[in-house]
Order: sequence, then structure tokens, then C-alpha cells
Amino acid sequence: MKARPVLVASLALFVASAGGPAVFAQSAPAAKPAPSVVVTVPFVGCASDGQAGPQAAPTGQSLAVAIPAAMARRLAYYQSEYGPGALAPRGWHCFAVYGSNGSSLFVSPDAIDSTTVMSMDWKGFAGNAVQISDMSGGTSGRFEVAKVIARVFPAYKTFAQNVIAEGIEPASDFPFGPYPSDKLTYRGKNIVEFVTPANTQGLGTDSRLQANASPISGVAIIAGTDTDLVQLSARVPANDSDLIPAMVGQAEKEAAVDTAQ
Repeated sequence: MKARPVLVASLALFVASAGGPAVFAQSAPAAKPAPSVVVTVPFVGCASDGQAGPQAAPTGQSLAVAIPAAMARRLAYYQSEYGPGALAPRGWHCFAVYGSNGSSLFVSPDAIDSTTVMSMDWKGFAGNAVQISDMSGGTSGRFEVAKVIARVFPAYKTFAQNVIAEGIEPASDFPFGPYPSDKLTYRGKNIVEFVTPANTQGLGTDSRLQANASPISGVAIIAGTDTDLVQLSARVPANDSDLIPAMVGQAEKEAAVDTAQ
């Protein structure tokens, strides 16, 4: 993960359950998953804008990933000058914002207008999109970090309580306990994969993805010495839902490396 500039300051695998067979029908054998191999996906640089001004799209090398080759042909690795990168469907558009609180990278099948994204009136993505954010627990990003901790990271409850005790934002802005409809899968005390169902509020909509008729999948990770939050939120077409595990896995892998440094 690239360091933030001195000047500047969110795996759920969709498992479709088929209807039960007739009483005397013979069940078809389950299909074996495609074997994973080390393959590469292209690097896509993303322009960004923020407190230190516009930044050009960086150049980079193809990324090696251990996933089925057929899946790799449908993915690319997107990254801006600052903050984490993300796997997302190949051929999409990207743009990032950054500031003292952290950074957010957006990837969308539609062109992203930077002026709209930077506007205070922007409501977010109504359709498919992928967002990966890195919120700094040591700066003004701590408020967003504390809100997610209160929801799903009881091991870090003290951090949230300390932020609430500052009195800058009301305690009512930090509800404790998970969203009722979210499906959560913990991979450790600091990693939770989630699915926010269609037309509901949850971790998936604690991003710039608006609720709509499709679910939002992703992962939230507490990482770094400052108790930073890395969150990937992804809503993709149904025929690309099999890409979600690879996208989530890459976010977890990079966060683990960042924590170890």
C-alpha cells in the first residue's frame, strides 16, 4: 500500500441453493471448482484528486494472483497514486479521492465524472461499482473507523469508546451491534466478510454504493499500527458474482502485508 502524502490528510461468496430433487430422483454430482494457478492480471492506473490537488494515473506492473485462469481474464487490478488497489471487472473505469482522513478508490462500468464525485451533492453509485477505502485511525478518519468498529469489531471496542468520549460527534452516531440484515463471516478478530442484502442498509451501504435491488458484498479489515480501516464494497453484475471471492481475497492479502510492516 502506498504511503499517504505528507500534505494530505469499506468475502461473501454467493451460494445459490437449488431446489430439492424429487424423492426418488438422483442428485447430480457437484461440479468441481476450477483449479487455481498463479496468473497475472493487467494493472490499470487511476487518476485521483484530493487535498493536494489532482494526481495523474500511475503506471504499474501486472499483478500475480492465484486464481483460475479463466477468472483472471475477466479481472484487472486498479490503483491510484495513494491508497490500496483493488481487483475489479476488467474494462471498467476508475477514479480516486484522498485527504487527511484516508482515500477511496471507485471502479465502475460507467465513466466516472471527477467533478461529480468531488461535489458535496454527489449521492454515490446507484448501479454496479467497486469501492475500496483506507480510513486512517490516527487522523480525522478515526470517526469512520470507530463507526465500523462499533458495528462489527468488538475486540476494538475501546477505540470506538475513546473516539465517542472526545465528544466531537454525538454518541448516537456510533451504534453498537451489527446491522440486522447483514450476513457476516469472521476470518479473525480484525477481518469480517459481509453481504448486505438488496434494498437494505448495512456495511455495504456504509460506502458510496446506494442500496438497490442487488446485494453488496465485501470485507472490512482493521489493520496498521494506527487502527486503520480497509473496506472493500462491491456490487457487480450477477454473471460476475463468482469474481467476488478473488476480489475480497486480494484485499485481505494486501491488508495482511500492510499490518506486518
